[in-house]
Amino acid sequence: MRKAHAAATLDAMNETPTPAFVPQIRLYQNWLRDTRGLTFEHYDDLWRWSITELDAFWQSIWDYFDLQSPTPHTAVLEKNVMPGAKWFPGAQANYAQQVFRHVGPAHAAGFAAIISRNEKGQQHELSWPELRRQVASLALHLQEAGVRPGDRVAAYLPNIPETMVAFLATVSIGAVWSVCAPDMGTNAVLDRFRQIDPVVLIACDGVTYGGRDFDRLGVVAEMRAALPTLRHVILHRNLGHAGDDKSSDLIADYYPWALGIARNDAQVAAFEPVWLPFDHPLWIVYSSGTTGLPKPIVHGHGGTVIVALALKIIHNDVGCSYHPNNWGERYHWYSSTGWVMWNAQTSGLLNGTTCVIFDGNPGGSRDKPDWTTLWRFGAELGVTFFGAGAAFFANCLKAGVDLSNVGDLSKVRALGTTGSPLSPEAQQWGTRQFAAIAKTEAQQDIWWCNISGGTDFAGAFIGGNRELPQVAGEMQCRLMGCAVEAWNDAGEPVLGEVGELVCAQPIPSMPLYFVGDTNHARLLASYFEMYPPGHGRKPGGGDLGPEAGGVWRHGDWLRIGNPATGSTGCVIFGRSDATINRHGLRMGTSELYSAVEALPEVLDSMVVDLEYLGRESYMPLFVVLREGQALDETMQARINDAIKVSLSPRFLPNEIFQVAEIPRTLSGKKQELPIKKLLLGHPLEKVLNREAMANPGCLDWYVAFAQAHQGRHSGQNGL
Repeated sequence: MRKAHAAATLDAMNETPTPAFVPQIRLYQNWLRDTRGLTFEHYDDLWRWSITELDAFWQSIWDYFDLQSPTPHTAVLEKNVMPGAKWFPGAQANYAQQVFRHVGPAHAAGFAAIISRNEKGQQHELSWPELRRQVASLALHLQEAGVRPGDRVAAYLPNIPETMVAFLATVSIGAVWSVCAPDMGTNAVLDRFRQIDPVVLIACDGVTYGGRDFDRLGVVAEMRAALPTLRHVILHRNLGHAGDDKSSDLIADYYPWALGIARNDAQVAAFEPVWLPFDHPLWIVYSSGTTGLPKPIVHGHGGTVIVALALKIIHNDVGCSYHPNNWGERYHWYSSTGWVMWNAQTSGLLNGTTCVIFDGNPGGSRDKPDWTTLWRFGAELGVTFFGAGAAFFANCLKAGVDLSNVGDLSKVRALGTTGSPLSPEAQQWGTRQFAAIAKTEAQQDIWWCNISGGTDFAGAFIGGNRELPQVAGEMQCRLMGCAVEAWNDAGEPVLGEVGELVCAQPIPSMPLYFVGDTNHARLLASYFEMYPPGHGRKPGGGDLGPEAGGVWRHGDWLRIGNPATGSTGCVIFGRSDATINRHGLRMGTSELYSAVEALPEVLDSMVVDLEYLGRESYMPLFVVLREGQALDETMQARINDAIKVSLSPRFLPNEIFQVAEIPRTLSGKKQELPIKKLLLGHPLEKVLNREAMANPGCLDWYVAFAQAHQGRHSGQNGL
């Protein structure tokens, strides 16, 4: 039955003949030629124009996507200063307004707004008119509950259509959205929501993950009690226990979600999102929270919309589903609501793209691991853009997934990755897999859209360009409008060398501010204090006065171009503060992981370099081995040989330890820096939040190891 329904939903994709496909970045350049008289021989020329002529570039994006405002803007970039850049003053915006522009034409073409499925196989399709109706109904309810522009609405919801509806309803009336995933612990959620003083909580009764149902009513009750600013609670019965009255026992005066979206009257039909200042707060997202309280980062409506369109469409090559060039586009990027990629997935609606979402574990259950789950989902729903964290593809490689056995993937024309560096081996695996099952020319050499950015930007600054060559393990280019550079120790831009990743010019989606951050002290300390104000701030290169502010230092090691191969792509080598520095040579940890994890016996690894002033560093390597493998002398020799061959004997670890798991964040990133600090003697509670982790149970081993290490080395290292 499920497969029959899935097949039926694909019919609209086959009704209209598809013309010869033109990459979105080529369509944009054709438009620049025809409307601006601008042509560029190479992408690098286009990129340099975009980061030098900031006003001209961002105005072109406004015009290209025909962005609407009831009042004109008086400038594009009124104030070029970081932080504090002022974009499009006078203009008004609303994220939901941009989404609603597509209701009529997308529905007339026969395409859905959202198609979802969960682990239980339950599938739901939300049409564009129904999306608009539910958003309007809930928005009116929120207004009746006293929610006003600037009020904060907190959500505790998984990756389901209801979450997208709740988000659009919240922001349509000028309230500020913030979501946490129900797989996060109570303290982790409260560490976030306590900082923002929400007036409404929209929550669910539980989630299904890895084959199990997890009741979350007790957590919701705790949040209700711990958030004194709450005036209203809306509860969605995600687990479907409609006859269970436990919710009323635990949560007093809750309002049923079903009633919130039930209205279908003249007010609903007449509802329109309110126009807001361009920089009106849209949402609050959070840093990973590995140290101290997570940073509550605020982005604005207009900046988020214009950057999402430039990234999602032009660079990620995700088109409008009802446009002939991308007829039937179905965009999927697997994510949890606790990761900013949920926001990126939702942004597909801004361009009239059908969003296809999955709620659950992409790797099956612990008892029955199955890394074909997400591929089968993509095949049955006809996904055209298939995105996930880099760790997902690495796991598929390790599990020996064979894509010829997962169904019809013939619609897939692009693969997207982010979250951590994608190894060349994982990318090559996916390329070979698609070449073996290819039914289209595009699949013979499948296009990988590898991107890097972050929560801080609610987007990316390095990513893809379908017209550029691909190199496994690399991102193809710096994105238009993003003045990304690699700086050496002297603060000079370098090519072909590893340097500090900086953004020398503002981007419209940069944070407006952090909640509760007096005088922007925390914002400045997080990103802008490494280099002198004004240094490198002149568009196109050079310095400005200190009034221009500092460059954005992202905290990653970046190499732009590779002289050894002639490649012009970009590689992130890990966090700059978790880098290995051995014998005067600096190396990002990702290079070592590529070498070690290429061994079939090694499932996962993590290295930290414990540097001591005036003393030789100590570098332990932690490895997770396949079941049945042991870290004996032979295995240690194989690991060391792999490092010698791929890197250098300079980077051999001092010791190798077999562990059960590598500690990771909820988004799958290795916790290198927190473990480094733990081993240097910092207390656990100061460096790591267990409830912000995907696998907190593994920490006890590392705590014991740190204690033993400090006992052995405290005398010689002065700890």
